[in-house]
Amino acid sequence: MQTIRMAAVSMNSPLGQQDQTLQRMAEFCERAASDSAELVLFPELVIHGHCTPNTWDVAEAVPDGPSVERLIDLAKRYDIFLSAGLSEKENDIVFNTQVLVGPNGYIGRQRKIHTSRDESFFYKGGRDIEVFDIGICRVATVICYDNQFPEVARIAALKGADLILMPHAAREGRWDETPESEAQARRHVFDFFGGYRQRARENACFCIYADQAGIAGYVDSLPADHVNQPHHPGGAMIIGPDGTILKHAQLDRICDEMIVEQLESSQLAEARSHPNYTLRTRRPELFGELVRDQLTG
Repeated sequence: MQTIRMAAVSMNSPLGQQDQTLQRMAEFCERAASDSAELVLFPELVIHGHCTPNTWDVAEAVPDGPSVERLIDLAKRYDIFLSAGLSEKENDIVFNTQVLVGPNGYIGRQRKIHTSRDESFFYKGGRDIEVFDIGICRVATVICYDNQFPEVARIAALKGADLILMPHAAREGRWDETPESEAQARRHVFDFFGGYRQRARENACFCIYADQAGIAGYVDSLPADHVNQPHHPGGAMIIGPDGTILKHAQLDRICDEMIVEQLESSQLAEARSHPNYTLRTRRPELFGELVRDQLTG
């Protein structure tokens, strides 16, 4: 890995406003490039929205759909790498997918493996854990709920990942219009997902978290206060390979924002030269229980 300047964007994705969302993403790309960022992470399903009722209709082909084309145009225009989430359709099956593009075009995709809550009504889970070498580093993506399964990040690390991108559309918490409630929701989600420090430490990888932020709308088939409404407290966090939070978004307001941080190659080298670097000292021959079906009866 070479030293890389990383940006993480937390932003809203209002349902039914795909063009406006892509324009907002373009604005963040311009800002990121002006701050010398080389890789920009956008949230899970940011382009089409999270569990929007017409998911099947708006889902697109990857890499040949119009949204990926627009992402590639942005990557070329600003000479950056971009990771962004969308609904992907292949053979009439829809996947929750995060795509990676760069100045030279499409690089690859990661499909979400484990569906959360009502996501199984909209998406089929993927089967592969991908790692992409973009020259300056090797990048893996673990999407939202997949991060609750430590095996996913571990496999990514074993396949050579230096950076683990963690795009989210997490509905972890509710708030009302008061500043106190808004701040409480932000701080709760920061504490909840601050546990990803362990994912970074146990795999000696940089971990970058970015969540959708705000009320994306209301789904008519659900009560307005239902936990599955697309309301996301938001936030962004960049974690070093020793588990230290290098930078995070503010904790008071739920709004669109971006954080940028330099990821030093020396930090990765130091973590992986530690005597207790777990990928070197682990004993996988003892872990057979992990792949046994534990559900009986």
